[in-house]
Amino acid sequence: MKRLMLPMMLVLMIVGSVHARPAPVDAPPDREGILDAMGEELKRGMSGLRVEDFEPPYFLAYQLKMHDSYNIEVRYESVHRSGRHRDADVYVEARVGDYAFDNTPRGEDFFAPPFDIAEGLPVTDTAPIDGNLKALRASLWLMTDRAFKEALSQYQQKRGKVVYKKREKDLASFSREAPSVHVEKPLPFAFDRKRWERNLKELSALFRNHPEITQSVIRLQAGKETRYYVNSEGGRIADERVLFALSADAEIRAEDDMVMTNSRVLYGPGQDAMPSMKEAKKELEGMIAELLALRNAPLLDPYSGPAILSPQAAGVLFHEAVGHRLEGERQNNDEEGRTFKGRVGQKVLPEFLDLVDDPTLKVFGKTPLNGFYRFDDEGVPARRVTLVENGVLKNYLMSRTPVEGFPNSNGHGRSSGTRKPMARMGNTILKSRRAVSSVELEKRLIEMVKRQEKPYGLIIENMEGGTTNTSSYGYQAFKGVPRIVWRVFPDGRKELVRGVELVGTPLLSINKIVLTGDEYKVFNGFCGAESGSVPVSAVAPALLLEELELQRKKEQKGRPPILPNPYNGDNGKKADSR
Repeated sequence: MKRLMLPMMLVLMIVGSVHARPAPVDAPPDREGILDAMGEELKRGMSGLRVEDFEPPYFLAYQLKMHDSYNIEVRYESVHRSGRHRDADVYVEARVGDYAFDNTPRGEDFFAPPFDIAEGLPVTDTAPIDGNLKALRASLWLMTDRAFKEALSQYQQKRGKVVYKKREKDLASFSREAPSVHVEKPLPFAFDRKRWERNLKELSALFRNHPEITQSVIRLQAGKETRYYVNSEGGRIADERVLFALSADAEIRAEDDMVMTNSRVLYGPGQDAMPSMKEAKKELEGMIAELLALRNAPLLDPYSGPAILSPQAAGVLFHEAVGHRLEGERQNNDEEGRTFKGRVGQKVLPEFLDLVDDPTLKVFGKTPLNGFYRFDDEGVPARRVTLVENGVLKNYLMSRTPVEGFPNSNGHGRSSGTRKPMARMGNTILKSRRAVSSVELEKRLIEMVKRQEKPYGLIIENMEGGTTNTSSYGYQAFKGVPRIVWRVFPDGRKELVRGVELVGTPLLSINKIVLTGDEYKVFNGFCGAESGSVPVSAVAPALLLEELELQRKKEQKGRPPILPNPYNGDNGKKADSR
């Protein structure tokens, strides 16, 4: 199950830097020294790892990720958590055999749990955070020995399987790629904890006069990830990622005791790019107003009919319904639904739509994009990939695991922590050549409602995120969780409703798109899949669909607190007597 979600639900490697009386920081480790130490140990492995009568390694790769992060959590205008955490993880990837056929898993074996060395995945361990090069080399020495022995064992087992299962013709185990050498300058990382604690308390105070809101929490997650990568082909990379995430979550109960939640997340690739306190307050005030309105909104019955998806909701739809199904490894796996396998050159979307994934974009308009990166987690440069053009499928997202007809990576091998990289989205952008203004789009929606003789249509303003199932043993379906849904009547009246979630099958839903808006917006978030949680962005216009299906959301109910919240005082509210 793949999931696109907002980041406060995850333990993130989120990063940042600030000014104004910064806390003392440690001197950055010797960047070239770390790369040299990793390179020397790798050379020792390539030249000295030998077991009599067995093959030596043909490929080795080391990846070290060092994290420095801060986390602040505020509830009821009080700091509940505030601290710093530092760690480092390293993985060793060993391959035995050759590019055409080696020890690494393919097909259903690639996704088979547990995700550890028993399945030929990288050997992982912690690493020193203080830049001690001898300690780092000692860790790499033991891990390399273990990874090589496991690779030999897996290679022999894989060769044995070929006796019973025919090899796929001309489908290599690993792609040949030119080595990349790129060493960035270190980024400063200082964090003014007191300042952020004051800011979060000030934001938390916005909930003080709303006793209807039973729970609220404000979080700031900030940190820096520094990555070092070397491989036996000559790859040598040192780079960093910086990202702030300011998030708010709140909960309210309707009169029927249905629990509803709402959230906001504000991202920035550093302190200077974060929204101002004025902007943050405006976002939270909007979130509170939505919750209060939802409390009195009627429940919507299951629905099938015309609908408009806002740009943000449209981005989530294409991420879940299309993007995951274009990830390369899924085309090799018999246990995947493989919705788009063998369909290159065929029409898969309406002819006025294009879909690209471009992780080289840092911003869209003035909005920073979470899915930006220069090199993927296999050391391959990020590239812009046209996935669908004029509705016709052109390409897949590729890591260094080849797919029939696509022998090379296009820089989309991604992972979090020390998981094995696989093809993943970065910045997924939907483009349209059949676009109208938002006013005209709503006018067309009402015309469609009348033509289909429906009692109303829907406008889905935004989404919390979504999930999708791509496996062959389940239905090829996706699900989105709308936050704000409007019912639009034939006379143009609008009514806020609650209690539904968007569902559908990929090919059917996306081919119901008849028109788009002319304004593009960004959805930033994190996507969870087999290779972990990675930052992603989706850019899209609003979509008009002639048919969209929504089902009743599973209700969370329960007796509310018996006594009033002492944080708000009783505010004239009596204890629950039901």
